[in-house]
Amino acid sequence: MPIRTVAVLGAGQMGAGIAQVAAASGYDVVMRDVEERFLASGFSKIERSLQRSVEKGALDTASARLIRDRIQGTLDLAAAAKVDLVIEAVPEDPVLKKSVLQEIDGSAAPHTVFASNTSSIGIGELASVTRRPDRFVGMHFFNPVPVMKLVEVVRGKSTSEETMRLALEVCARMGKTAVEVHDFPGFVSNRVLMPMINEAILALQDGVATREAIDTVMRLGANHPMGPLELADFIGLDTCQNIMEVLQEGFHSEKYAPAPLLRRMVSQGKLGKKAGHGFYDYP
Repeated sequence: MPIRTVAVLGAGQMGAGIAQVAAASGYDVVMRDVEERFLASGFSKIERSLQRSVEKGALDTASARLIRDRIQGTLDLAAAAKVDLVIEAVPEDPVLKKSVLQEIDGSAAPHTVFASNTSSIGIGELASVTRRPDRFVGMHFFNPVPVMKLVEVVRGKSTSEETMRLALEVCARMGKTAVEVHDFPGFVSNRVLMPMINEAILALQDGVATREAIDTVMRLGANHPMGPLELADFIGLDTCQNIMEVLQEGFHSEKYAPAPLLRRMVSQGKLGKKAGHGFYDYP
């Protein structure tokens, strides 16, 4: 069946961005979270993003309003299940993701396709708690979703060809470049990116250079748009730690162990930009 309606589970930075892009592509969207304050924060992010597009001349006011009006918020997981495509975008915690997916699976129609925005957790592992492993696929968007063009479309062991086709069609309608990858811990992006970030944290921990020097070396020497420590702050240090733990467990290798400094900062609540403090301070 064609995809006409989309539910996004989670109204955080990623969920709100996915909901905005889906609505801008003409889908009717349900954005679900567990508290009204999280939904309000998600809608605030969407409205600020749309307003910036209006100010830049990329959208007119009427189009921005139409996009916003295509998104409805709910706290009811069963209500969110009444769609053609469910995109899970809750925090990168396998226990939480499995719990939410298992619960919504009981309410969703047989034809509904499930996608996870996980950045590292196995698609087969997540699909295993549902009754639809053939209709389960990874759709890993990148932050900020309205700007970043890439989606890693992850084929699980049981993902059907029809499900892959639908996921690729959704990405194309959203104006994204879809790259198909197979189901390994961290996929491609985070298997390459996160160990680099972790190594930069180890370099800072060992006193190799200052945070500014490490970031400048990688910006100017490797032509990265953002240094690895600044990028870690942008991603969220708790998310970085979670992904490294998934890689460590998935590959059974200590080379993926999160840096002690990363663990210490997460335990202190220094989670990066979203918390106001990380490797750098944010107003």
